[in-house]
Amino acid sequence: MSATSSSQAAKLLPQEDVRIATAPLPVERHEVVVVGGGTAGITVAARLRRALHSVNLAIVEPAERHYYQPLWTLVGGGVFDKSASERTEASLIPEGAAWVREAAVELRPEENLVVTGSGRQLGYDALVVAPGIQIDWDAIPGLRAALGESVGSIWSYEHLERTWELIRDFQGGTAVFTYPVTPIKCPGAAQKIMYLADDTFRRVGIRGRTRVVYASAAPSIYSVPRYAPSLERVVERRGIETLFRHNLVAIRPESREAVLEQLDTGEQVVLRYDLLHVAPPQSAPDLVKQGPLAGPDGWLELDKNTLQHARFPNVFGLGDASSLPTSKTGAAVRAQAKVLVANLVAALAGEELPARYDGYTACPIITGYGRLILAEFDYDLQPRETFPFDQSKERRSMYLLKKRVLPRFYWSLMLRGRG
Repeated sequence: MSATSSSQAAKLLPQEDVRIATAPLPVERHEVVVVGGGTAGITVAARLRRALHSVNLAIVEPAERHYYQPLWTLVGGGVFDKSASERTEASLIPEGAAWVREAAVELRPEENLVVTGSGRQLGYDALVVAPGIQIDWDAIPGLRAALGESVGSIWSYEHLERTWELIRDFQGGTAVFTYPVTPIKCPGAAQKIMYLADDTFRRVGIRGRTRVVYASAAPSIYSVPRYAPSLERVVERRGIETLFRHNLVAIRPESREAVLEQLDTGEQVVLRYDLLHVAPPQSAPDLVKQGPLAGPDGWLELDKNTLQHARFPNVFGLGDASSLPTSKTGAAVRAQAKVLVANLVAALAGEELPARYDGYTACPIITGYGRLILAEFDYDLQPRETFPFDQSKERRSMYLLKKRVLPRFYWSLMLRGRG
């Protein structure tokens, strides 16, 4: 009798469903699962390990590298090499925490589960959601194709060096800097890089034949009354043209045209550029906005004072993916992490939540090489200044704080749970 191939044998057998069922992976139990190993996730994990030394803690993060993104403005301005902004993720995982080197793909708060890309199921008593923000490069037609050619962006690690090259090698013409209609991380950076570029144009002698345009979807140069007049004077002194309530909606790379929508009228304005820097539109990661923890606007739905989820009391969150109505900065994360950990520890013990977040955030606004306005404020846009002098004035000391002190503080203290 001759051998029969499997395909032939299949034809001889009755047709039936012969699929093999695969059992789900067993649930891995942890007291606390932190989704995200960026600034927010690592800061919370480090502080939590200090507060509860024996806590069974897992951090879900696929990236092998961690970036101090506030430095990227100065990288784009030619001050630092981009390598100065990175460390290995492994070097930052708190001792005793389990690192799950995968992406979370599903959050199931009804079952107290996080599901990873490989199908691992992580059970928890409490969940901290801190996955950062999503850069929506494809939301602007033409942006991805133009990026790195005539268009730069300090929101892309890959294109930081090219952004500086575009500024450094610019020969004059129209330089356009944009700010989108969506919330973004480090919103002040859209104008910081513009001021550094303007300084560079002056230093190399081409500012006289250069038109600098700030096209912003915002209604003014800055939303906080304490600092807006100073920034208005910076713009006026530099001769920068402002187009407020203008949102970038498309780029035509072949003709080097930026298409802007005037948000009050719907009118389209086409602006030809020789250099274009884009602050891209951003949103909560799909993991959040397509899941059960999102609010109506797609952001992680949190109580703005306790940082507890609005519908799931054992879920907390912070950082750029959150609905908190304050600027998305590292300084905000630092303040939020203190409140979150205090409340999470109380929640694990079955106690009332003791801490409240007032919306504190800070934005060191570089206004040129060697000059900086340190904006600090709360939910009500009231100043929350650290130093005993007028922080609305441009100061060299604050620039040096940004350049030299804050990076060291970040790596050595904040991410170790000590700052």
